[in-house]
Amino acid sequence: MTTMTDSSVREFKMPDVGEGLTEAEILKWYVQPGDTVTDGQVVCEVETAKAAVELPIPYDGVVRELHFPEGTTVDVGTSIIAVAVGDGAAAAAEPVQEAVAEEPKPEGRQPVLVGYGVSTSSTKRRPRKGAEAPAAAQTPTAAIQAELNGHGPAAPAAPAAPAAPAAPAAPVTGDRPLAKPPVRKLAKDLGVDLATVVPSGPDGIITREDVHAAVAAPEPAQAAAPRSEPAAPAASPSAPTSYDTTRETRIPVKGVRKATAAAMVGSAFTAPHVTEFVTVDVTRTMKLVEDLKQDKEYTGLRVNPLLLIAKALLVAIKRNPDINASWDEAAQEIVVKHYVNLGIAAATPRGLIVPNIKDAHAQTLPQLAGSLGELVSTAREGKTSPAAMQGGTVTITNVGVFGVDTGTPILNPGESAILAVGAIKLQPWVHKGKVKPRQVTTLALSFDHRLVDGELGSKVLADVAAVLEQPKRLISWA
Repeated sequence: MTTMTDSSVREFKMPDVGEGLTEAEILKWYVQPGDTVTDGQVVCEVETAKAAVELPIPYDGVVRELHFPEGTTVDVGTSIIAVAVGDGAAAAAEPVQEAVAEEPKPEGRQPVLVGYGVSTSSTKRRPRKGAEAPAAAQTPTAAIQAELNGHGPAAPAAPAAPAAPAAPAAPVTGDRPLAKPPVRKLAKDLGVDLATVVPSGPDGIITREDVHAAVAAPEPAQAAAPRSEPAAPAASPSAPTSYDTTRETRIPVKGVRKATAAAMVGSAFTAPHVTEFVTVDVTRTMKLVEDLKQDKEYTGLRVNPLLLIAKALLVAIKRNPDINASWDEAAQEIVVKHYVNLGIAAATPRGLIVPNIKDAHAQTLPQLAGSLGELVSTAREGKTSPAAMQGGTVTITNVGVFGVDTGTPILNPGESAILAVGAIKLQPWVHKGKVKPRQVTTLALSFDHRLVDGELGSKVLADVAAVLEQPKRLISWA
């Protein structure tokens, strides 16, 4: 067996995938010790304070060790995976090859699933749930993982009797469990380890039915996985618990939710907020939306009231440029931006995010429609990049989609204004001296009173309302 030198092992550190981030949570590992990796191959998915990001490895080699299990939050700059490169790659694969040397190799062509290929080096499967790994094979990381899984710290292993060697917890094979990507996703969603699933498909491929069968299968008896230390006595019925799990659910605050909470607290208690409101007749704007949907120039584009509201805000900023600014506390300066990166608040499964359209002020209405459509689709798919959420100058939040009339939005850090749009409803309205049913909404503008006084804030809000009431002003004011 070849001995690896430290120089043949490369440590891949958690990168800063977004400006100024300090940590990220490991959501999913796509490789295991013994797997061969190539430059640019995605090895894991992490969640930062801004988005979920896939991390590619920057070199070729064989995975030697994963330093942290899934679900661990790791500081930026900390090594998360060790990869043997060059001569060390062959040495890293050698122990695995010896472990499977005596196993019979299957004859004929082995099935290859799209995106996986045939592995040129053997890999190790993770132990089955509820089974102890051999003490000699446990690395510190493996011991930590075992404790997180509920096995407790590993105790010193007693020498096994030669006549009755202990069976391995899981068979060691040279291949990863074979399953198509949809089946792998199903297993992930149901919390099933594919290494524990008995395949029934052709050539040993795991099917959806196999995964469902694994979920329905009863848990193995406790005796099947003896522990090296005595089981803890059952808790007394009268013993107090931290909380009643039948009446409460506790959700860890992390990722996007944690970052959003910190940002909102910082903003609310740093910038003095002022919010102003105006109720406006948007009947003509709604008519224009319907007309644009029939226009061939907008075929395939997202055309809705938000598009015209965004354009109205951009026009108001052009007429009142001082609203598009930020407060530099360290320099004691007001920074007026000569560009508009228009943020759109979006509710996603990971929490509230605010991606922005770069240089929105320079876009035509069709271009703005395309940018809005792309922004919303990317956010819903959970693929918004950290870069797309940096550098915003002013934001729109559309609470009307939830049937809410209006709200008092909190500023995004580093911005001086945010516009909340309420639900558009048919209401009785005095129009040309008569009460008629009209499409009406309420707008709310919050601004930083350190650099935006009441006059400036009022002018901006009044201009937005005027454009929405008379959309033809988009032409005369633009």
